[in-house]
Amino acid sequence: MQPATPDPMNIQRRTLDIEDYIDVVRRHRAWIAGPMLLCLVVGTVTAFLWPDTYVSSAVVRVIPPQIPERFVPSNVNSEISQRINSMYQSITSRQTLTNIINVYQLYPRDRKRLPMEDVIEQMKKDIRLNLTGGDAKGRVQAFEIRYSYENRLVAQKIVQELVTRFIDENIRTRAAQSSQTTEFLRERFEQHKRDLDAVEEKLTKFRQENQGRMPEERQNNMSAINALDQRMNGLNSQISRANQDKLLLESRLNTLKDQFSRLSVPEAAQQVEMAKNERLAQLEREILNMETNLEAVKQNYKETHPDVRRMKNNIDVLKRTRANLQKEEEAKKAAAEKAPETPARRNNNNLPKEARAMEAEIASIQSLIEARNLEVEGARKEIVGVERNMRSYQSRLESAPMGTGQYEELLRERNTAALRYEEMQVKMTQSQAGTDLERRNQGETLELLDPASLPITPEQPKRPIIIAASAVMGLILGFVVAAVRELKDTTLKNLKDVRAYTQLMILGSVPLLENDLVVRRRRRLAWLAWSTACLAGVAIMAGSVFFYYANKT
Repeated sequence: MQPATPDPMNIQRRTLDIEDYIDVVRRHRAWIAGPMLLCLVVGTVTAFLWPDTYVSSAVVRVIPPQIPERFVPSNVNSEISQRINSMYQSITSRQTLTNIINVYQLYPRDRKRLPMEDVIEQMKKDIRLNLTGGDAKGRVQAFEIRYSYENRLVAQKIVQELVTRFIDENIRTRAAQSSQTTEFLRERFEQHKRDLDAVEEKLTKFRQENQGRMPEERQNNMSAINALDQRMNGLNSQISRANQDKLLLESRLNTLKDQFSRLSVPEAAQQVEMAKNERLAQLEREILNMETNLEAVKQNYKETHPDVRRMKNNIDVLKRTRANLQKEEEAKKAAAEKAPETPARRNNNNLPKEARAMEAEIASIQSLIEARNLEVEGARKEIVGVERNMRSYQSRLESAPMGTGQYEELLRERNTAALRYEEMQVKMTQSQAGTDLERRNQGETLELLDPASLPITPEQPKRPIIIAASAVMGLILGFVVAAVRELKDTTLKNLKDVRAYTQLMILGSVPLLENDLVVRRRRRLAWLAWSTACLAGVAIMAGSVFFYYANKT
């Protein structure tokens, strides 16, 4: 079989080496340098004709309330981040930005060729708000305001204006929210107060129409009857004790009288005299003791208490007895001083001491019996009054209660209205305190931490980066053009191509002979073209640089 004849239209290119790449660069150096020069000029012109953009920034700190919230709750319940975003929306509104643009004459070129809405949108893009900081609960502690503009002094003024508007807007917003909350709570408080007054009026009218037949009055009447019944039992017990004491005292009195009758008359008279003196001393002691007990009882009971009145009656009886004994003693002394000395008088003065003591005891027992009689009499009078009061309360109970269900409904309605009124009163008081706190600027406020900076160097454009990137892009573009031209060129360039594609042995090579005049003319034209291009590029770049620095100064 004969070997297959290779297709001359389908010949694979040989692999290039370093020398081949150098030859490619040498052959296409003009196509590589041209795009590079063009991109360098375009990049330089673009970099220096691009207006500078200066960025001024300021940091605002969030100061927490000076008074803890457990003492004065705040009326503003929104988070600081939400309020900052809300204030940012208000400050960057169309009306506000239009006012700022007209006052500071911003974007003069854009205003000439664009509508105001587009200029406002551009300014919104130039304003940036960055929330910085944060505590353990994620609350914002500071935020940064940045503004980009071609004039650094104007950029600083705009940032100052924005910071001022943020601080004023925060004060206004918090004061407005707090005042609205307080006003709302005041209206609710007044409404609850009117509701409570209406219910109280209904309840008062119902009580007046059903006076004496109310459910609480029935309970009070029952309690009063029980108390009177207990007092009746106490009075009966008191009378029984007083009668028993009286019987014992009368028995003792009869015994003493029998003993005293057995004594001699003179001795008895003398003993009676001594008994009177001892009786006076004993009455003084009893009066003193009873007055002391009366003061102790007054600390626990009122003047109208039965025990207090009984003790006062006993003290009055003892005082009258003491006064009678003193008068009798003084009368006897006066009569004895005027009367002549007689044997009977001498005998009476010689009464035995036992008779005088017995006489004093008899007088004391008689006074005690009298006190018991007075006590029994007072208790019986009080029983009459207690029975009269019991009949009065019993007659009240006999009348049937009316409107119990309606009255209970009114009570429930009154209690509910009173509870709502008290709760709203507490809330309104707290809200009023919060409003006063905001009016004094002692709530959560904004403070300028870092004032608006005056930028020195522009943030945009990055000219060295733009120029270098343009040169690199031009170089890459030149290499691409050279590669494309090399791929489209199928001619044999050197001996390596001849050996590779003809598979023949090379015995020698004849150099290309050209006219020297034509070669020199071609070179002059090439140098002239490149010189002109380079000078033009340098002139254009120098002009853009000069234009930039001329306008900058």
